[in-house]
Amino acid sequence: MDCLPRPSPGEPIAMTPEGADWSPLRADLRRHGTALVHGRLTDWQVPPGEEHLLHEVLGRDLPSHLALGHADLRARYAASRRLLKRAAAAALGVHPADLELSYGPTGRPSLRGFDQIDISLSHTADLLLVGLTTRGLIGVDAEPASRQLYRRGLRRHTCTPQESRDLEQLPEEDRDGALLRLWTLKEAYSKAIGQGLAFRFTEFGFGPADEPVRVNRPDGRAGTGAEWSFSTHTVDVGGAAFVVSAAVHDTGLGRTLDTEVATMLDPETVTAITGALAAVG
Repeated sequence: MDCLPRPSPGEPIAMTPEGADWSPLRADLRRHGTALVHGRLTDWQVPPGEEHLLHEVLGRDLPSHLALGHADLRARYAASRRLLKRAAAAALGVHPADLELSYGPTGRPSLRGFDQIDISLSHTADLLLVGLTTRGLIGVDAEPASRQLYRRGLRRHTCTPQESRDLEQLPEEDRDGALLRLWTLKEAYSKAIGQGLAFRFTEFGFGPADEPVRVNRPDGRAGTGAEWSFSTHTVDVGGAAFVVSAAVHDTGLGRTLDTEVATMLDPETVTAITGALAAVG
């Protein structure tokens, strides 16, 4: 089985709503076929008194937002989709209000009518994380770097037998960090394939950080090849560290170097699509 890694995304790009320069995102999509963007929840929340923006930010997701029972959950829901739509709009060369999200049977999001880009979303604490790829499928996950998984005994519910053996070989003080890396990789991979937590984490695994990253079977044998690429990063958000991972599946159909709608469709088609979206919105 060919296990040579495909190009991984670059470092996650920090973005704020005001005066944002999205050229690094477009450059990463051209260079790597994948881009990771992160922002602070406190920056991307809809400002008080500007709730009218929710219609533009959420579109058809507005009823789902309003159904959330807690104000903090509604704020996080709106902020994460605000960042996601701004990032996708920058890649596609359209206005964020022209984009609508659709969801598969497992809740996996996609951009309605714009299948040249796949998307994934994660958020925790003050971090919002968005992944975009032109290669095929993407999943992303983020967790606070301070989260203690090993000491809470979650290893038994998270690790394959080989992963448990690998963790036990590490100094005790390194085990939480190593398990957090495994956790975010597994979450990212599960999101990319549209399974979420339905795919038990003890049924697939990853090797140590000093080995090429691939999906392994429970006994440590290779389970995927070069069609998958993975990356893990640490980002600082407001003085707090977070571990973020991305999983990208290359469908083998080639990669789009220019994702802007204007260069992929003739103007009449673009007008028809945006008009149809406005009519059903």
